[in-house]
Amino acid sequence: MTVDTRIRIRPVAEGDWAGITRLENRAYAPLGLSEEPAALRSRARSSPATCFVLDGGPRLAGYLLALPYPESAFPDLARAEATVFRSRNLHLHDLVVAEDLRGRGLGRRLLHHLTATARSSGYAEISLVAVGGSDTFWSANGFTAHEDQVPGDGYGVNPVYMSRAVLADRAGDPHPASGPLRGWTTQHEVG
Repeated sequence: MTVDTRIRIRPVAEGDWAGITRLENRAYAPLGLSEEPAALRSRARSSPATCFVLDGGPRLAGYLLALPYPESAFPDLARAEATVFRSRNLHLHDLVVAEDLRGRGLGRRLLHHLTATARSSGYAEISLVAVGGSDTFWSANGFTAHEDQVPGDGYGVNPVYMSRAVLADRAGDPHPASGPLRGWTTQHEVG
């Protein structure tokens, strides 16, 4: 796994939405989970400081959308966000890396960036709903499944609600995230 340093992380800009929508559709339509563009935009509007793209120059290499959300809750994929929640929980709604760029550590790089942002913004926890079998990827990155929280309709087959505390170890890396995933097929840099 090599990280492409030419690809930079930056906040989502208005001109990014066609690329975000295209990446989202390619990642989630096969799972029956693709959202309307208005719903995606509403998630970013809820918390622009926690939504990022991987800028690869002529095209987007990936994106991440995260927003404050009550602990043990998750967005309705069929609806746009109407409420901006005040919460110490940051919900990682989408993390998608372009298919041809997976396996280069870009998903992990986005996750580290989000964790640093969450830490500096005072969030205590990051939650997510793992879909399409991506719970193994998230577990390897320090997230714990909550068997008592089962996402309802709209999240596909066997969704898993997961969370991780926003803490720092001596090296400044998120804890308890593990090191690089050896042998992991990074098709799961979608989640």
